[in-house]
Amino acid sequence: MDVGCGYGPLGLALAKRFPESQVDLIDINQRALELAKKNATLNQLTNVKIWASNIYQQVSASDYDLIISNPPIRAGKKVVQKIITEAGEHLKSQGQLIIVIQKKQGAPSAKKQLEAVFGQAQVLLRQKGYYVLLSSKVSEG
Repeated sequence: MDVGCGYGPLGLALAKRFPESQVDLIDINQRALELAKKNATLNQLTNVKIWASNIYQQVSASDYDLIISNPPIRAGKKVVQKIITEAGEHLKSQGQLIIVIQKKQGAPSAKKQLEAVFGQAQVLLRQKGYYVLLSSKVSEG
């Protein structure tokens, strides 16, 4: 699932790369959703579902293998925190959360929050002020 998908670059790239997988894209912005749907059509992607949701509000599934997000700077730290803290409710055991975030947007504090929520966090990539952060949901029990 791509949370805050915008016009869809992350989620649609995953859908194209993994055509056997279902990829859900959500955003609160109607214009962004229209563009994501248009881009899915232009790329002939049939393995995507795109709908409106304020972060996870309209998401009922709890068995995602992967949640990705590249939140816009204007979203603010509270939105990033909510994406992180509520991700576990929607990931299956061993599911992963990947966040793309700028240092000035709060990448170091996002990494600390990932560690607090998931018990671990990795920096997959750090380049030109951007961080790609990964955490995995540890199985319960």
